[in-house]
Amino acid sequence: MRAAVLHETGQDKLEVLDDVETAGFGPGKVKIRVRATGLCHSDISAMNGVLPQPAPFIPGHEGAGEIIDVGDGVTGLAQGDRVLLCWLPACGTCPACKRGQTQLCLAGFMNAGTPNFKRSGDHSDVFGFAGTGTFAEEVVVDVGCAVPIPDDVPFDIAALIGCGVTTGLGAAVNTADVAVGSSVAVIGCGGVGICAIQGARLKGAAQIVAVDPVASRREAALKFGATEAVSPDGLADAKQRITAGEGFDYVFEVVGKSVTTRTAYEATRRGGTMCVVGAGAMDDHLQFNMFELFFDEKRILPSMYGGGDVLTSYERAIALWRAGRIDLAGLITHRVQLAEVNEALEQMRTGVALRTCIEI
Repeated sequence: MRAAVLHETGQDKLEVLDDVETAGFGPGKVKIRVRATGLCHSDISAMNGVLPQPAPFIPGHEGAGEIIDVGDGVTGLAQGDRVLLCWLPACGTCPACKRGQTQLCLAGFMNAGTPNFKRSGDHSDVFGFAGTGTFAEEVVVDVGCAVPIPDDVPFDIAALIGCGVTTGLGAAVNTADVAVGSSVAVIGCGGVGICAIQGARLKGAAQIVAVDPVASRREAALKFGATEAVSPDGLADAKQRITAGEGFDYVFEVVGKSVTTRTAYEATRRGGTMCVVGAGAMDDHLQFNMFELFFDEKRILPSMYGGGDVLTSYERAIALWRAGRIDLAGLITHRVQLAEVNEALEQMRTGVALRTCIEI
């Protein structure tokens, strides 16, 4: 089968090969024919080493498709079922799951270290990013990674719900719990940032300022619910005009860098909330002094995968999409075939795309 492979961490292009096979199918596993997958910035972060991932590997973790086989012991799923892929399934038995914080379950992370592909020639191992690897025609995953979707949800929409939509909406709805009438700033307006904007709008924020260096993304943010969109050098002026210099009630950092997180902290009012959504590098350190932490009493809330039960978040996103309360189709600004995956990478790096759908 065909798959897009990164041979070594640090390479900036993928090679589309036709000699890749799925591996590991057996009890408790399902094999999925991938139909659509989104390109998330986390895929690029894994490629360049910001996020840890063994190589060689197949990127992609935001996908949807059809079940083509189920292993022994699998119940509730059958051949032909339409599913989205959950890259962080909950085990249900660990302390985090028992506390109701299923988004913090570590069981799914263990999948990233187990190869679920191989080369057909030399049978060498190939890993799937985050235990999935959706830049491939087929993938084998644990049964918990395959979540059934209703027939009226297209594969491309379902794929987005599998990561970006859940992450962005959840940051505003679950983690920050944005208050009605509040002021919000969102730093970084790719697909996840746009979903945070939609979440803040759903929660009733009065002002939502989108901050991004790319003009097309600023324009898009206005269509998705931002009341104003500025470049990074315009944030200080927006803070002064909208909040009289006090700072925003909520600021979302959706870039994953210490410099933008520091900017987000400084844009947050005393007693306000800074929500960290972007996934950053382990060696990128953020510094605070102890006085400001005490004196400003700003809440610093990291948000992992939307900060709530992902299955509930999936259902909520589908319900909101059906009701026309959120726009998911509009997030897909570009479409490519698997053979054109490197074009998708360039669209993400230059910022021209909110989400590129790779049709497989």
